[in-house]
Amino acid sequence: MSAPDQQRGIVVAVDGSPASNAAAIWAAREAGMRRVPLTVVHAVTTPTATWPPVPYPESLAIRLEDEGKKAIMHAIKLAEEALPADRRVAIHRELVYSSPALALIKMSDDAEMVVVGTAGRGLLARGVLGSVSATVVRNAHCPVAVIHGDELPDRPDAPVLVGIDGSPASELATAVAFDEASRRGVDVMALHAWSDVAITELPESDWTSLEEEAQRSLAENLAGWQERYPDVSVQRLVERDEPARQLTEKSEFAQLVVVGSHGRGGLGALLLGSVSNAVLHSVRIPVIVARPSTSS
Repeated sequence: MSAPDQQRGIVVAVDGSPASNAAAIWAAREAGMRRVPLTVVHAVTTPTATWPPVPYPESLAIRLEDEGKKAIMHAIKLAEEALPADRRVAIHRELVYSSPALALIKMSDDAEMVVVGTAGRGLLARGVLGSVSATVVRNAHCPVAVIHGDELPDRPDAPVLVGIDGSPASELATAVAFDEASRRGVDVMALHAWSDVAITELPESDWTSLEEEAQRSLAENLAGWQERYPDVSVQRLVERDEPARQLTEKSEFAQLVVVGSHGRGGLGALLLGSVSNAVLHSVRIPVIVARPSTSS
């Protein structure tokens, strides 16, 4: 059945590939933690238009639709198996006839989060850094989770890593990170890294004073969130390095990375700039791109 308006909850795109199967499992667990519905969607797309126009055979349309239905049903089976008995949620399915990116962006109006895998066939054929997923990440009206590869990391006690630079986008990412950490019962690892190459040329004494100021600023940015989420402990990190490299390195000790989608300098260069592209290419754990919800 299709998801009623305003009740899509967590939307996950599937195409039957191992990567989208992993996305379905992660999305199901997220829906279970939030106690919201899960919507499993597959977009049936026609072949690229040619000139002169050549109609594609009806048999192809039937086969594509059948494959989409099978992908959805398999993803639902995986989702049901991934949900604990005490975290059951409603699971909706949607087979749409549309451009995949446009379908997901439209659904993001009624979703708490959109989840996509990094590789696959059909819907996700060009991967998360391709045109479909890049468009969704850039234009969705809610946070977008990017699931890398076909295996999810088994790190239930690892912290949630978030990049912070003091920008509004960073504030939104911090909000998402604390919420996710609270739901998981883990720490937040808050990282501020210097992106200005010239910083490496500073004398150590100058860097020490800058580091102290950065630590104070980071603590101030986090204070309100720590009061709002007293159950979440925070690890504050200030690094004299490029943000993308530090996010990638620190992700080895995390279960989830959260980044903002726009901002200024440093981590604020996200999204679809050099920092974010490097993170999405290099980080092997789930990444949430924090985008403002339509209702916010």
